[in-house]
Amino acid sequence: MEKNPLIERFLKIDLPPNRSAFLWGPRKTGKTTLLRQQFANAYWIDLLNYDLYLHLSQKPNRLRQILETRTEKTVVIDEVQKIPILMDEIHWLIENRGYRFILSGSSARKFRRGQVNLLGGRAWRYELYPLVTTELRPFDLDKALVSGLMPSHYFSPDSGMELKAYVHDYLKEEVQAEALSRNIPAFSRFLVSAAAANGMLFNYSNAARDSGVTVKTIREYYQILEDTLLGRRLPAWRKAKKRRLIETAKFYFFDVGVVSSILGYTTLTPGTQEYGRAFEHFIVQECWANRHYSRKDFPMSFWRTASGSEVDLILGDGEVAIEIKSSENVEGRTKGLHLFLEEQKCKKAFIVSREPFPRKMSSTITALPWQVFCEMLWAGEIIG
Repeated sequence: MEKNPLIERFLKIDLPPNRSAFLWGPRKTGKTTLLRQQFANAYWIDLLNYDLYLHLSQKPNRLRQILETRTEKTVVIDEVQKIPILMDEIHWLIENRGYRFILSGSSARKFRRGQVNLLGGRAWRYELYPLVTTELRPFDLDKALVSGLMPSHYFSPDSGMELKAYVHDYLKEEVQAEALSRNIPAFSRFLVSAAAANGMLFNYSNAARDSGVTVKTIREYYQILEDTLLGRRLPAWRKAKKRRLIETAKFYFFDVGVVSSILGYTTLTPGTQEYGRAFEHFIVQECWANRHYSRKDFPMSFWRTASGSEVDLILGDGEVAIEIKSSENVEGRTKGLHLFLEEQKCKKAFIVSREPFPRKMSSTITALPWQVFCEMLWAGEIIG
């Protein structure tokens, strides 16, 4: 495999001296590389080291003993979720010894479910997403839609094998090892069902039938994906004025390439439904990353009427409406935006597509090529 190029990530963990941080993110998003770049002088504790894991899990106060031999006051602990009981010791060291901890992991599930000490506001929360357009020059859209945007997958000469191994390792390590689900075959079938419904309205009954388990179990499976940061819900816009709205949320996996891999796509052809859904996923994913990295934390939702009219993305409290089309010609594709604008005073309305040039489609709607939209998004020009 070719070596991944050194990429400057958009996320910057800028902390005041008295603050620690959590960095969460799915495996292979590049957390370790990011932290080694930004905290090069920190003392590093990697809990994937099995001997060290056993040493600290048996007696967490050994962390204090280890650090007493060091001069560094900034400590990185990678895969911290593996030893939740370590958090009390970390808290004590922050309070009584003045240490600053950077704690990274791929799942906060054990923390949330076990009422683990989360340092009482002494640690800021960060999340690392797959690569985004502003981090890649040049950016290959068609490659990204199939290979995804995790660094090791995007730059691999055989991303298909990398993705298959990733999905398999997740099932083995995250689900089986942590006993999140005892029925691995059923969970595997569920992943296929969830990938096929990626970006669509939740339908627990269909997923239960496809997976051979109960609706209650499907709800638990989706919660596993959210807790392990492998997916998230996009809620429905509910501030209806004239029309009856759909209130069911959508679900998106964290990476478009993972969906392609689960469904067995090795190529995606423009003009097909599969390409269109992957393109929409890519734009939604880009907005989610921007929302977090910019620290604006604006709400994200979608608008859909009971009759089927839809706007793919609403940013903020209705400030920005975005329709996403993978077509190279979006003439006559603005019905949903016009209907939404009848009910909501938007500051901006866009249709994002593969058209080659920006253009005004009406007094209120602007068509943007996806490249221009992404540039404006990361420049802070889409939503303030």
